[in-house]
Amino acid sequence: MGFINKLKSKFKQNEEDAEDVTKKYKKGMEKTRHSFSGKINDLVARYRKVDEDFFEELEEVLIGADVGVNTVMDLVEELKMEVKRQNIKDSSEIKGVISEKLVDIYYGNDDEDVEKLHLQDEGLSVILVVGVNGVGKTTSIGKLAHQLQQQGKTVMLAAGDTFRAGAIEQLDIWGERAGVDVIKQSEGSDPAAVIFDGIKSAKSRNADVLICDTAGRLQNKVNLMNELAKVKRVIEREVPGAPHEVLLTLDATTGQNALSQAKTFSEATDVSGIVLTKLDGTAKGGIVLAIRKELDIPVKFVGLGENVEDLEHFDAHAFVYGLFADLLEDDDK
Repeated sequence: MGFINKLKSKFKQNEEDAEDVTKKYKKGMEKTRHSFSGKINDLVARYRKVDEDFFEELEEVLIGADVGVNTVMDLVEELKMEVKRQNIKDSSEIKGVISEKLVDIYYGNDDEDVEKLHLQDEGLSVILVVGVNGVGKTTSIGKLAHQLQQQGKTVMLAAGDTFRAGAIEQLDIWGERAGVDVIKQSEGSDPAAVIFDGIKSAKSRNADVLICDTAGRLQNKVNLMNELAKVKRVIEREVPGAPHEVLLTLDATTGQNALSQAKTFSEATDVSGIVLTKLDGTAKGGIVLAIRKELDIPVKFVGLGENVEDLEHFDAHAFVYGLFADLLEDDDK
């Protein structure tokens, strides 16, 4: 299988770095893997032959992991063709094929650069972060700021979530932890005005990246989407070509509900990537594949723990390794 070798090749990392990435995914996806690979193992034990009954039960296992019905149907069709092509008879031989096909389905017709965060080489890069309240949006902003600063970039935050009680203070705390400045106004201020101030301040201080928090109230969807559109217009006017990323934060533990949120936000804003939080807290990590396949939006970051370092760049090879680690480790030695 060589997943570690693929990671080394992809990031030009040495083996130690690649193993570190796979260890993080293995640990962070423990709940999903125990549920998912346990069922795959059980399936293989009960079906020595790869037949129609085997594929029917495999569909159930995949749907149970929130991979998404459409994605599962496509995956199973591809598996059937691959089984015929390779003349696979023994069900134990199909584990590696499933993992390879999951990676293929994730990327589709895109190359692997689709997962990267796209920032400007020169001038100010603006990242707009959207999502409903309670999904870990502010926490993810703090972790991303820390990560970018560790890479040597000058980062600033704009506290555009001016309606939720305590949101500005929460972002302030994360700003202190990450060691970055937070541009803010009083609670209830116009979010677009805060973002405007943030851009002016970031430009005057020659910052590399401005990360903008936004409101996430669900009480009135139309108002929320109008608000986001207004913020986006201000950013576009002040920084031509911006925002350079619109990251939608979703909670992996909410499963299919996260998918419906993604649909709503992608209709209102040009979402360029997903930040999937709490992947370590769910047994249904297959939602990553459902989001990618059904909405054609790449996952760019995943939350694999509570610490400031636990926002991980998404990598489909490492993700699938996390799903199948117990079954694939012998292949990677």
